[in-house]
Amino acid sequence: MTSETTPATGTTTPHTFQVDLRGLVDLLSHHLYSSPKVYLRELLQNAVDAITARRAEQPDAPARVRLYAEDGGLRIEDSGIGLTETDVHSLLATIGRSSKREGLESARAEFLGQFGIGLLACFVVAAEIRVVSRSARTPDAPPVQWSARDDGSYTVRTLPDSARPEPGTTVYLTARPGSGDWLTEQRVIALARDFGSLLPYDVRVGETAVGDLPAPWDRTYPGPAARRVALARHCHELFGFTPLDSVDLDLPVAGVRGVAYMLPSSVSPAQRSGHRVHLKGMLLTDRADELLPDWAFFVRCVIDTDSLRPTASRESLYADETLAAVREALGDRIREWLTGLAAGDPERLEQFLSVHHLGVKSLARHDTEMLRTMLPWLPFETTDGRLSLEEFAQRHPVVHFARTVEEYRQVAPIASAQGIGLINGGYTYDTELVERLPHVRPGTVVAELDADTVTAHLDAVDPAEELALAGFLAAARAKLDPLGCDVVLRAFHPLTVPALHLDDRAARHEQARADEEAQADDLWAGILGSLRGSAPRARLVLNHLNPLIRRISSLDGELAGTATEALYGQALLMAQRPLRPADSALLNRAFMGLLEWATHDQENGR
Repeated sequence: MTSETTPATGTTTPHTFQVDLRGLVDLLSHHLYSSPKVYLRELLQNAVDAITARRAEQPDAPARVRLYAEDGGLRIEDSGIGLTETDVHSLLATIGRSSKREGLESARAEFLGQFGIGLLACFVVAAEIRVVSRSARTPDAPPVQWSARDDGSYTVRTLPDSARPEPGTTVYLTARPGSGDWLTEQRVIALARDFGSLLPYDVRVGETAVGDLPAPWDRTYPGPAARRVALARHCHELFGFTPLDSVDLDLPVAGVRGVAYMLPSSVSPAQRSGHRVHLKGMLLTDRADELLPDWAFFVRCVIDTDSLRPTASRESLYADETLAAVREALGDRIREWLTGLAAGDPERLEQFLSVHHLGVKSLARHDTEMLRTMLPWLPFETTDGRLSLEEFAQRHPVVHFARTVEEYRQVAPIASAQGIGLINGGYTYDTELVERLPHVRPGTVVAELDADTVTAHLDAVDPAEELALAGFLAAARAKLDPLGCDVVLRAFHPLTVPALHLDDRAARHEQARADEEAQADDLWAGILGSLRGSAPRARLVLNHLNPLIRRISSLDGELAGTATEALYGQALLMAQRPLRPADSALLNRAFMGLLEWATHDQENGR
């Protein structure tokens, strides 16, 4: 509101804001609401609220909502509280005011709508709205008609009693150009079923019933198997998939009833599931990704609640303490289901974990009891095959793990041959869980297996034999020194592995710094040079037990260097390490060099 001051008297004259209804409708359709379909939810919501208001005063009042698609428009009738002419001027013509605030504050919790937007949302699809209503509170008041257009104009007039003999309200919509499809009978039936299938009143589109009560999770079935089949069918109808399993979500204290469906295939933790939330029977949203904890990304839920609050658009949930409490309670219910499977149905648990172990691992990171419960079940990649942490710890007094997939691939064959048990901790959450193992399994020793540890487990070569190969080793070290790699000689199994490339994170970090320094300008190179660390470099471990290494070590000259480069490249490929440009160039050079040497010998008749 603005005001002006009159110079002579100093008094102020109040003025009223002018509302551009066309602009407001554009704001609603393009910014507040996700789709024009919400018009039908607003119509149903107003009708249901009107019936709720009447039943608060007249418990035996009828509870009917009827929708009719006719003549390119839509008519919706309800047996609700109705309006007088005063109500129409006060409520329908004043944007932002809600009938729920007028004299029914004590019953407010029973209403779906609380923001007074109401019929205004119908202008998203309608060029004209006509409301005919008769009040149940004031039976002697005549029916009243309110007609409004999307240009912001409206008229109000009283009607004869015959226009509306019974209390209630009828709303007529005339479609906007290009919006007629939203008012067809087929579309109205689909929208009414989507929004109102759980409404507690008799709602019909023509002769077609909309309601589907009781809800599938509240119905009585012949037995558990029949119930499971029925819920699976319900899930397929709602979400388009047949679930692995279903979990009842019955939280009377939080005013929540529903069911959680387990996805039949694995999904990324970054993928947020859209849950369906009904508020007192009316669908609020089918994209409530904040309903469950982040770790429960393998679940899709449908619930009905009377405790959660909607946002102004009534298309999402208001983030408050109630939502946080419901989220935690629903997470606890899924935890209980997992614990129950571990105790009583291990086959179903194994089937579930074969698909969704990542979600349970995410939960177990922060839930000590869940980690303890799942120790015998959660699978990990190890040098002994795919095992649980419990079984692996029983086999090995020290639980070694590699922090990345690359490190695991480097050392797994050698560790296995040396009798060292190794877990691949490179997958999501696995390292965190392995490091927490001593907390849930007292006495367990956990150690990271790095390049130094692996090298220490390899057998040293007799000093005399190593001395005899000093010339070859010196030439090999000189060849690989520009690549930041040392050469060492050891004896290890399996004999089929001629060379092993080992490094660790510190070595890779130092190599990356050195590569950047080589390509940088003088100033940046000086800065990078000052960051040079004393970390160990990567190393190429030659297997003295391998026959090929014994033959190569007898070579000298350029051929020995070419063979060393070939061994280095082969070891990188075996470790499945990404190749730097220098590594790729080395592989090409070694390959061509060996081809030239082989063809040169054939040309000389050797």
